[in-house]
Amino acid sequence: MKFIHAIFLVFSLLAAPAFAAEHVRARDLGVPFDGTPGPLNAITDVAGVEVGYKTIIKGSGKLVRGKGPVRTGVTAILPRGKTYDPVFAGWHALNGNGEMTGTTWVTESGFLEGPVMITNTHSVGVVHDAVIEWQVKHGFYEGLPGEPDVFWSLPVVAETWDGDLNDINGFHVTKKDAFAALDGAKSGAVGEGNVGGGTGMICHEFKGGTGTASRVLAKDSGGYTVGALVQANYGIRKTMRIAGVPINDEIPDLLPGVPEAEERGSIIVVLATDAPLLPHQLRRVAQRASLALGRMGSYASNGSGDIFIAFSTANSKAAYRLENQEVEFVPNDAMGPIFLAAVEATEEAIVNALVAAKTMTGADGYVVHALPHDRLRAALKKHGRLADAAE
Repeated sequence: MKFIHAIFLVFSLLAAPAFAAEHVRARDLGVPFDGTPGPLNAITDVAGVEVGYKTIIKGSGKLVRGKGPVRTGVTAILPRGKTYDPVFAGWHALNGNGEMTGTTWVTESGFLEGPVMITNTHSVGVVHDAVIEWQVKHGFYEGLPGEPDVFWSLPVVAETWDGDLNDINGFHVTKKDAFAALDGAKSGAVGEGNVGGGTGMICHEFKGGTGTASRVLAKDSGGYTVGALVQANYGIRKTMRIAGVPINDEIPDLLPGVPEAEERGSIIVVLATDAPLLPHQLRRVAQRASLALGRMGSYASNGSGDIFIAFSTANSKAAYRLENQEVEFVPNDAMGPIFLAAVEATEEAIVNALVAAKTMTGADGYVVHALPHDRLRAALKKHGRLADAAE
């Protein structure tokens, strides 16, 4: 059964969660996409999934380590909200110049036992510690049989590097910031662009950040929902494509410096679905995010950390320790539409991150420009790719 979630609008940029009241999205500009999105076109179209942010923006001018400027934050994705009920999961690294903690246990156990957190590269440790403390405080765990207070936690915390805009070595993310993202996580509309862990990120040499999208499968393919949330901090302009349009041919300027010769940076992709899938099948779903990056023009260079995780909210209580469990799963021969949905949702989530992001000035006056909406529309129209409704 599918649920249409209420839309929560939060107006404060720095509050957690920092959900945008209203913002322009890629479809509003006439970017054409295949597939059918869910009601919110967000990862929260998968029932039960909650997203929270803590956005940290303060200071300006010359970089003073430990003082700023600060352009960073934390993103929290909770598969079943505040309810402890591990979900089947699988993950994949397209290129491993990055970090996602806890993945060895995801591989070994097949379960994601808590939230997925995303922040900047040098704040993984504090967020990791904060998740465990939050779990203890809220009883977000299940102790061992006969030993209810004995548990261990291997949180999943991922990162991308925001050191061009942010005082990344100033260690401005605190446990309280992670707590705010977790406590503020909600269903409903999801903020995009310069929010949460995506606050200081750069994508294809435009301002990047956080983006989300979803796809709903046809009834004869199961009617399942697949949602994506990305923290996009990868890519160069030279190879960039949107809807197949070579963006560098049309918008070669507005670079944050000299053109990059090779990709650096990273992208984290979180895929959620209500399709009943086993861990090895979810690993296969996670792999398909790679194809979305290819559509955007990425080639996963040595300097890029491209790490993806997928989970299923089906098969509740499958991690129960004391009895054998019966689970449902989609046959491998029926996986094709789910794979396609994962590719489409990830691609649109990346473009949504670019469209929502605003020009940002960070440390030492470093400026990263937003993708100009008018010039994107002109490029799409020139190449015959502007959606008819936006003409």
